Amino acid sequence: MITKLRIDQTVARAEFGMRCQRLVPWSTAGDEPPLGAMACFLEPGASSAPDCHDQDEVMIVLSGDGTVELAGESTRIGTGEVVVLPRNREHVVHNPAAPGATTLTWVSVYWPLHEPTPGAAS
Repeated sequence: MITKLRIDQTVARAEFGMRCQRLVPWSTAGDEPPLGAMACFLEPGASSAPDCHDQDEVMIVLSGDGTVELAGESTRIGTGEVVVLPRNREHVVHNPAAPGATTLTWVSVYWPLHEPTPGAAS
């Protein structure tokens, strides 16, 4: 069976100081997937909430321009770029309120799906 989703800001919910649409896991039978994915929508002039988690993350920028700060380092990001964020490093995404600015949209893929529990057997 093929499961198909559409990235759609109108179904996104407020999370992490922006709007997010969870893409994985989806509602099907079977084992839980080993990773998570969500579409993120950040309006011009906004910044995501600072985030730090025990998961690696890859951002795939679909549209717009902005910046990512990671543990004191900053880089500009834009459409078609891929950004790798290592685990346990605080990061914030900014979409500056510049003339002609549009919603910054990206898909984040992160793993493992759930943050590891300290002291749990792997």
